[in-house]
Amino acid sequence: MGFFDFLQSPNINQGVERFRGTPDAVLLDVRTEQEYSEGHIPDSKNLSLDSLDKAAEIIKNKSVPIFVYCYSGARSSQAVAYLKQSGYTNVENIGGISAWRGEVTQK
Repeated sequence: MGFFDFLQSPNINQGVERFRGTPDAVLLDVRTEQEYSEGHIPDSKNLSLDSLDKAAEIIKNKSVPIFVYCYSGARSSQAVAYLKQSGYTNVENIGGISAWRGEVTQK
């Protein structure tokens, strides 16, 4: 691990791979509903950053692994902080869909 590793953005491609290999995990897209409908990673759930107060309705188990993404990684970073403050214990920012190299599904 190098001195400047903290400057690196999360790698969404590796994050989705970890999500797919983690039983019962949730892949959470925190972009707006419109952004989500224009293209999202298959099997992801959409809950926009400004609606995270409803997270408990979608993700009842606060210890389930949650992999969070947005467009660039900024909103997902905010979402991770909010979810952790709300009691979720296994939350990870995997970055932005702008760097995603896999399949995208439209709503």
